[in-house]
Amino acid sequence: MSDDSKPKPDKYTVLLYSDDLAVRDKIRLAIGVRPAADLTVEFVDASTWEECRRLLDDYEIDLMVLDGEATPAGGLGIARQTKDEYADPPPTCVVLARAADRWLAAYAQVDHTLFYPLDPVTTGQSVAGMLRARRNGQVPLGTLGTLG
Repeated sequence: MSDDSKPKPDKYTVLLYSDDLAVRDKIRLAIGVRPAADLTVEFVDASTWEECRRLLDDYEIDLMVLDGEATPAGGLGIARQTKDEYADPPPTCVVLARAADRWLAAYAQVDHTLFYPLDPVTTGQSVAGMLRARRNGQVPLGTLGTLG
């Protein structure tokens, strides 16, 4: 007997940004392709701000997960610039090395922060929560959105 009656999980596109491929791989592993039973994730990678911009322009990005320690463009700067330059930016999550940098994340209008080393359970739950909020129409920080 087939399980065709089960609903298929929603599929989302997550942009991973870091100048370091190993860091992007660690973030990808911590999130996983199925962070929750009701959703799956497809990843697109960027190693520069220019690549982030191209992906934002060319694809429907549902969530940006940014490396706060990347150089020369850090994840916090990219988060703030995305909020400033795009009318409908995706929600952003920045991975930081120090909890003391949360105030910078607030200034950059980051929607969520995670900390190194990444815990796969916490990371998956956080990403799933952000994607569900997007699915349910929650407007990310720093956007005008619609009042209703």
